[in-house]
Amino acid sequence: MRLISCRTTAGEALGIVAGDRWLSAAEILEGGPRTMADLLAGGADLFADLAAGTLSANILGRGRRLAEVELLPPVPKPGKVVAIGRNYREHAVEEGVEPPPAPLIFAKFPSAVVGHGAEIRWDPGLTGQVDYEAELAVVIQRRARNVSVEDALDYVLGYTCLNDVSARDIQFGDGQWVRGKSLDTFCPMGPELVTADEIGDPQDLAISCWVGGERLQDSRTSAMYFGVAEIISYCSTSFTLEPGDVIATGTPGGVGVFRDPPRFLADGDRVTVEIERIGRLENVCRFVSVEAVA
Repeated sequence: MRLISCRTTAGEALGIVAGDRWLSAAEILEGGPRTMADLLAGGADLFADLAAGTLSANILGRGRRLAEVELLPPVPKPGKVVAIGRNYREHAVEEGVEPPPAPLIFAKFPSAVVGHGAEIRWDPGLTGQVDYEAELAVVIQRRARNVSVEDALDYVLGYTCLNDVSARDIQFGDGQWVRGKSLDTFCPMGPELVTADEIGDPQDLAISCWVGGERLQDSRTSAMYFGVAEIISYCSTSFTLEPGDVIATGTPGGVGVFRDPPRFLADGDRVTVEIERIGRLENVCRFVSVEAVA
């Protein structure tokens, strides 16, 4: 299945996509989940019922136009956004660092999450070195603690595109990465979540990033040092992964900060993260003057 979270006149809704059409999960399955949070809380049985209902739903014939709905992040309110640093060979090479001996874990605050089509916004007085990072994101379906590499993929609901937007001057100036990677709007995700059964092997997907029509990152997930299963298993030995948690699995080479000359994002830039068999996540950059929130 291809799942979306979207905003309707009745509020947030969970939708199922076929081609350029969508239907809400509540329309497909009587008493079905209204939101992604409902689906995650319902567990494997509810997921199986929804999948079965989708087979006979005739979404292409009955559905509404996908282009006419406001998309939210597939998981609008993840409990955790776990991120993995320096996980592609060419990215470690361009940074001039040795490969990590184990997955290098940091976090992005969930308040940074926005959806497809939302603006990436920042105050140029706060940061002048905003960078793009195309990443495969993993969404956890059920509670995972101390799971083996062999069983790890059984805990995955699906995959989506993620842009690990980074304020490099803050990131490197702080000496740790969380603040520079957690500014509001600095974690676009979407547009859809493609369920694990449709992807199969997550280590054989093309991944790229485009800025203003120029392709700046171009790789495959096979170039990861640590694959999705290894990352899930490694994380679960230290902390519990909960339904709806998101893992950003690292970015390939070609980021702006290590180019000569550096290539940072600017006001009006359109950034596209594209992952084979998942889709294209597009966001436009905007300079803003941040005001106090009462």
